[in-house]
This record gives sequence, C-alpha cells and structure tokens, in this order.
Amino acid sequence: MSVKIFINRILFGAAPLLILMFAAEARADVLRLNLNDQITPASADVVAAAISEAERSNASALIITLNTPGGLYISMQEIVERIVASRVPVIVYVGPSGSRAASAGFVILLVSDLAAMAPGTATGAAHPVMSDGRDFEGTMKEKVVNDASAYVRSFAEKRGRDPQAAESAIRESKSFTEREALEKHLIEIIANDEADLLEKADGRVIRFGGNEAVLHTAGQRIVEFTPSLRQRLLTALADPRVAFVLFALGALCVYFEFQHPGAIVPGVVGAIAVVLALYGFHMLPINLTGVLLIVVAIALFVLEAKVQGFGILGLGGIVAAVIGSMILIDVSIPELRLPIGLILAVVLPFAAILILMVRLALRARGAKVATGQAGMIGLRGKAKSAIAPEGTVFVRGELWGARSNMKIAAGEPIRVTGMDGLTLVVEVETDEAIVPREASAFDGN
Repeated sequence: MSVKIFINRILFGAAPLLILMFAAEARADVLRLNLNDQITPASADVVAAAISEAERSNASALIITLNTPGGLYISMQEIVERIVASRVPVIVYVGPSGSRAASAGFVILLVSDLAAMAPGTATGAAHPVMSDGRDFEGTMKEKVVNDASAYVRSFAEKRGRDPQAAESAIRESKSFTEREALEKHLIEIIANDEADLLEKADGRVIRFGGNEAVLHTAGQRIVEFTPSLRQRLLTALADPRVAFVLFALGALCVYFEFQHPGAIVPGVVGAIAVVLALYGFHMLPINLTGVLLIVVAIALFVLEAKVQGFGILGLGGIVAAVIGSMILIDVSIPELRLPIGLILAVVLPFAAILILMVRLALRARGAKVATGQAGMIGLRGKAKSAIAPEGTVFVRGELWGARSNMKIAAGEPIRVTGMDGLTLVVEVETDEAIVPREASAFDGN
C-alpha cells in the first residue's frame, strides 16, 4: 500500500469525526437574550430575531433574561406569538436580583416553556389600564379585564401553571415575589444565575398543549445573542427620550438651513434627525392633542419674535410645549413617558434659540444692503464738480462719475438714487446735517 493511499484512507475515515467536531464547535448550546427595557415594537423585533437565530443554530434552548416594567400590548402579543411558535424551548428568566417582570413582562414570563426567577425579583401587576394610566370604567372595564383574564388563563393551563393565580395578577393587580410565584406554580425554578438555571432546568419536561419535550441543558455553554445594528438603532429610537431630543435638535437645524440657504451641514443633519425621530414616534402610541400643542407652541415662539409680545406669547408657547410633551406618548407606563426634567431641559433652550434665530432673521431682512449696487442706493456725499447734467462726486471716500436731472453746483451735498453701470444717479441732499463727515472734508480741490 502506497503512502498516498494510506493517507487518503485516514483522511476519509476521519472526515465524519472532523465534521462532527466543527459542527459541535459552531453549534450554540444555549442562546441568551438580555431584554432589559420596556416592551416596544423594537423589543418584539429583537425577540423574533433571537428565536430565529436559536432555530437556525439548533440551540438546546433560548434564555430570555427579563427585566421590564411592561410595555405596549401589541408588542407583547407579537412576542407571545413568536414564543409559542418557536421550535426551540424558550426559557424566560427574571434576573438578576432586583429585576422585575411587571405587566406585559408577567404575560411573557407566563407563556414561556420554562419560567424562572432570581432571588429578590418580582412579577405580576398586570391589570389592564387605559393609555393615560386611568382604570377602565363600567362595561368597558368588565370586557377588557375578562378578555385579559381569559388570555392568561389559557396559557397558564397549557403550560401547566396555576390559572387562578395568573388571573389574580390581572383582576386584582397582584404581584408575586420569586418564592410566592414558585409556591403558586407560576414559575418552575428559582435560580441564582444562568449557570444555576441550566443545571436546574436539565431533565425537566416542558409542554404546550399535547406536546412534550425534555430539556438537556446541564453543562452547556451560553452564547450571547447580539442584536444587529438595525435592531440596536430601532431599540434606541423606540426610546421616547431619544426621539424627543432628536426631533428638537433636528427642527432647529432645519430652520437654520432655511434661514441660511447653502449652509448644507445643518440641513442634512437636521433632516436626518427629524426623520429618525418621526420613525421613533411611529413605533410609539402618539397622542394627537400633544402633537397639536407642540405645533401651537412653535407658532407662538415665532410670533413672539415677530410681534414683540413682551414675553407673553413666548411664555404661552413654553406652557403649550411642556403640556404637549407630557401627554405626547399615549401610554400608561411611566417609563415610556417623557420625564418632566427632560422636557424642561429641551423646551426652554429650544424656545430661547428659536426666538433668537427668528429675531436675527427679521433684523437681517430689515437691514439696509451694504454691498453691491443696492448698497450704493441712499449713500450721501458731495459734488466734486458741477453736475449739469454730468460731473463727479465724492461718495464713501471715493470719486465717482455722476449725472443728475437737476443742476448741482460743486460742493453741494448729494444723495445717490440709482446707478447706471459705473455712473451714479444723484440728486441734491437738502439735509446737510446728515452728510457724512468724511464727505464734507473734501473741498473739491
């Protein structure tokens, strides 16, 4: 047997082993997503991407480490639907210590294949409220609460959890510590960290409806899921504070470009900032009244600069802008609303800068042109020689050819009324007191 044939046989026999080794190296045993924010459309997009990545890599499970005050109902529904449809077990872990899964976070925890919490965490308080934080009233309250109760009962029953305890978080706004949640069969595990969670989850049977599966997680490595640049951008823009600041800065830059055409950079930066801000607001529930109040505020700022309203119009604009910003984001969750400190920090400088820019623009428009042919009109000087109808004059310390429809004697004060090429059209200036001193110093010699 030749050496070449021997080597080929070794490589051929080792090929399956090498393939398995590379596959094991490339395979993500457990994928982890850190969801530490409000539940928004960006959150739903990131969760869907993480589940898809876990399915593509054939991961043993996906851990969603959750810490949220809640969020938007529609986004929560999208996350729930994607978890239910996942071909990979989804473990929701409320952690680390000090975290919570409130409101929409409670439903996401409840619908997971395996629910776990760290010591010193809490969940619950999922009673539905109106977008402004007020409770529903009358028949509407009964309809909304019944619908939400049936929603969580259904998932609790299919996941083998206590439907009555789950319903109490909806009807009575109950919250549970990790111990209470475990005792009431809302979660299965209390784990100190993700490594402890994997050890305790190993061998557990998870089910949804009639389907069952056994988790094999002990000793497996955890791979962090990193959202794409697009998803990180969407997450940032879904923060109303970021969108609000971008809109204010962008609006000022765009206005500056309108007042100073050709500056280019402020226009480009402002346009991009405004578009990004509008996209961020698009992902959030916006109150139309808040938008109208902000538009009214901008109009009042402009009027204050134009008509000199002695601060009354400007003050009215500030009040309108503050109230409009406070009710702009139409949600009940305080974390998704604009904080008053940020509103004042943006509105007050915005008002001052806008009023100043408008006043400067109006002053510039009303100022006399000082250059070119238009800048010569109205200038005063003295006749160097007699003008009948043509002669020479001193204007602005310069000697000009001039003509006039009237006879002007040498030394008489004149005023420029027009230009014909390089020849000034002048007339006699009757008020000698306003003749420039430099012009009167010339005696015609």
